[in-house]
Amino acid sequence: MNRGAPTLEDVAQQAGVSRATVSRVVNGVRNVDPAIQDLVRVAIERTGYTPNRAARFLVTRRAGTIALIISGAGDEFAAQVFADPFFGRVVDGAMGYLRSRAIHPVLLFAESEAAREQVVDYARQGNVDGTLVVSLQAPDPLPQLLASAGIPTVLYARPAQPQPFSFVDLDNYSGAELAAEHLLARGCRRIAAIPAPQNLPAARARLDGFRDALAAAGHPAPLIAEGTFTLDSGAAAMSRLLEEDPSVDGVFAANDLMAQGACQLLRERRRRIPQDVAVVGFDDSSAASVCRPPLTTVRQPVEKMAETMAKLLCEHVEGVRSEPTSVVFEPELVVRESA
Repeated sequence: MNRGAPTLEDVAQQAGVSRATVSRVVNGVRNVDPAIQDLVRVAIERTGYTPNRAARFLVTRRAGTIALIISGAGDEFAAQVFADPFFGRVVDGAMGYLRSRAIHPVLLFAESEAAREQVVDYARQGNVDGTLVVSLQAPDPLPQLLASAGIPTVLYARPAQPQPFSFVDLDNYSGAELAAEHLLARGCRRIAAIPAPQNLPAARARLDGFRDALAAAGHPAPLIAEGTFTLDSGAAAMSRLLEEDPSVDGVFAANDLMAQGACQLLRERRRRIPQDVAVVGFDDSSAASVCRPPLTTVRQPVEKMAETMAKLLCEHVEGVRSEPTSVVFEPELVVRESA
């Protein structure tokens, strides 16, 4: 006989608790012992119970949905988002945490003024409980718009201008120092850098850390050819560097895609990697492993950072955390064959 969809009573019986306790866990009430919450969540999974979202909203005034917003501008926006493995890692990290709490993520893009207005209106209408923002431009007006609308938000990377939001970031300066020290230890003497656009705080920190580490070692300032985070821009920047100085023997690129592009250009020019030119990237993304040769790079724990973003946002939404918080992760050098 078909008993229909699982009910709160079914979950309560499976977990060995009262129906009221199950209801408090489902509706996000905070005064439930964590061990009991775990029992109820296991019982929900075993029974296949699905909360009635409309009824849950009436109790909690929450949508049970979080928006992950990719904010940027320019003609290369869409191509950059879908070509760069960084963004997939952010999605994976955030979704892992949100799914464990039965919260649904929604991916939104804010690449223009009109798109930003649509995103803010969507959030203001109660469709989401908060937003996670990854910005590709600075200054970015989106965080201020979200702040003015009173929407809980957590940012990936320190904002270019002070904002009343929590954020997660990497110690980009120290990561670039690691890259410089490694190239110097290899004996590189004519060193260059392919930085990202300097209007982004993370890009500035990576270039500053690299320059300062070279200067501290008594080494001349690096040659510079800026890229735009893409593979093609890395190849073009590498070409410009070789035109300026064919004796370049060490290169640091501000992300792995640009480093991969640099390696492609070097192979086309019959330069051996790392014998003739050593190359170091940044991120430790999938581009680092598919690069030929495999890329020495500075690891950014993107998945863990995105997971922390999601956790901070949930704490803000639930009222557990009220003040803005910053969490800064430490980089790690991963040595492979390119340097």
